[in-house]
Amino acid sequence: MISKAHIKKIRSLGQKKYRYQHKLFVAEGDKLVDTFINSKRWEVKEIFAKKEWIKKQLSGDEDHAGNINEVSYEELKKISFLKTPHNVLALITLPVGKSIPPPSGDEWTLVLENIQDPGNLGTMIRIAAWFGISKVICSPDSVDVFNPKVIQASMGALTLVDVFYTGLDIWLHQANNQGIPVYGTILDGEDIFASIIEKKGVILLGNESKGISPVLTKVITYPLTIPGRQTASMFINSLNLSTAAAIVCAELTRKIPA
Repeated sequence: MISKAHIKKIRSLGQKKYRYQHKLFVAEGDKLVDTFINSKRWEVKEIFAKKEWIKKQLSGDEDHAGNINEVSYEELKKISFLKTPHNVLALITLPVGKSIPPPSGDEWTLVLENIQDPGNLGTMIRIAAWFGISKVICSPDSVDVFNPKVIQASMGALTLVDVFYTGLDIWLHQANNQGIPVYGTILDGEDIFASIIEKKGVILLGNESKGISPVLTKVITYPLTIPGRQTASMFINSLNLSTAAAIVCAELTRKIPA
């Protein structure tokens, strides 16, 4: 049986200040939790699961699953951040702070400015993993990567992608000074499908409603746009950010494979 203190502590992890106070974040669902258990990069501190999940999933993996607590579905509902809880919820240790990696022209780096929607951030981390991008740099005003909704939307991609937060103005100016290309999406950019891409570098995407800020627009060396059909653009003036991210990452990594 799960205690009231445990319930209160787990529910508090929905807020950033308590995640960093307790140094824990939440992951839910059979596949997602299993991904973290099997990744040696993360420490699963504690698991709350139904009897069936424990019996089925943990054969041989107990050493990486932390403290295992058998709970009922009704108890899972009290600690879950989902409308319909799955069979398992895990508490995972926050990673120790890592130094911000410098810009690199030898790999693709996804850079995100002022992302507010947790689902968008989680989906873009998943997109990065799919296209072999191992680093995502976010502006400090972006949603926290360990928000439960971000974790859920990323679907385990955090086991493959490192996410950092830093001031983008200085970081992107470093890229400029080193001759590393910064590919940014703006409305009057060059058609991404017709563009010639010769070097790896930075893929810069902006806020869901405002796009890339004027300050960061100045550091873009290759302004790009995703053209729409004229008939469609009469009624639709933009793409969902995650959709745009998938198109941009697919096109750039296709032209210069990872």
